Amino acid sequence: MAWLAVSGINKKEAGVAVVNDISFTQQPLQKIAIAGATGSGKTTLLKLVAGLIQPDSGTIFFEGERIKGPDEKLMPGHVGVAYLSQHFELRNNYRVEELLQMANQLDENDAALVYTVCKIDHLLKRWTHQLSGGERQRIALAQLLVSAPKLLLLDEPYSNLDALHKTELQSVLYNICEQLKMTCLLVSHDPVDVLSWADVILVLQQGRLIQKGTPEFVYRHPVNEYVAALFGKYNVLSNDLIRQLAAFKTVGKPIPQFIRPEQFIIT
Repeated sequence: MAWLAVSGINKKEAGVAVVNDISFTQQPLQKIAIAGATGSGKTTLLKLVAGLIQPDSGTIFFEGERIKGPDEKLMPGHVGVAYLSQHFELRNNYRVEELLQMANQLDENDAALVYTVCKIDHLLKRWTHQLSGGERQRIALAQLLVSAPKLLLLDEPYSNLDALHKTELQSVLYNICEQLKMTCLLVSHDPVDVLSWADVILVLQQGRLIQKGTPEFVYRHPVNEYVAALFGKYNVLSNDLIRQLAAFKTVGKPIPQFIRPEQFIIT
């Protein structure tokens, strides 16, 4: 049985299908990114996995236990699943170390490793109102990690960050997976950000899962022009042009309809 199993999940809002019959699985230490245009259902799907939204139908199982929605559970969520919203907040008038101590379920050495990996060990004596946006986000991330979750859900972690803090957070997320052995499921409004991070990418369009695969496969072999556009610049080859090029082709591989600029070679 899969570690995380999402099966036929559906959710409507105001009569419109936001998540439409989506199924996928995730194994421990597997890094999955959910990509798609604004309004494609990414955040709703992540909240469904977190148990923060009640699905209309379908099931989500984590470690063999069904994740219940807020209609079935007084305190929504699952103890082994941590969710970081893009609209996270830190309590005011607290020192960073105080916030972390309230959430901490780790021993001293493991907690210290989390602070180092999240690059916040130099911020522990600061007050929360003295922090930059990037610092606040890394502290919110550490606050979740010291609660000892098994699955970390990240909703648009790179939004509202400048280039410097974005690069720093990318390094932190890489080390969270590698050094802390944390399994992550991440949503990004800019799919290019996750090409070098994810093991698997799920692409949503209007609430439907339209493509799943490794980053390289999704990038090189998009199922349609929507997916091609999500991951960078591309050229569309007409069927007539493909036939003409095939006449000059010497390699026995089919010519794709969508071509990335770097695939052209001047000879």
